[in-house]
Amino acid sequence: MTIMKNIKPLILVLTIFGLCIMCEEEEHSERFKLLTGPVWMSDSLMANGMDAGGPGGLLEKFNGEAKFNEDGTGNFGEYVGNWYFSNNEKDITIMSDSLILALTCRIVELTELSFKITTSFPIPDLPEPVDIRITFKPK
Repeated sequence: MTIMKNIKPLILVLTIFGLCIMCEEEEHSERFKLLTGPVWMSDSLMANGMDAGGPGGLLEKFNGEAKFNEDGTGNFGEYVGNWYFSNNEKDITIMSDSLILALTCRIVELTELSFKITTSFPIPDLPEPVDIRITFKPK
């Protein structure tokens, strides 16, 4: 009988612990899953309506693959850094030690086949920010 008295509280504690662990598993939104699922390939890199992804272009280093990992890390072309959603997942911020500022972008489209972002970014020595539009397709 003494063993049964000790086992019941132990089972209760283990059950509560298991439920707590299950509750900690975060349910990810559909947008989160769409973003972190594929490896994205840059499709279009535009600055003020002109191609800026070629050699010497303002967005040249964003050209190539982008991978948004579930842990908030990622690679974005030649950049390595972190990312996070904001504004109810309407915006995404990309940070890298290689960027002069964090890049906060409006998500224009995020589907299984397309990821499009826009932002305005200040450039030293230019009087006005540059309007940037980057589009991706899954690899």
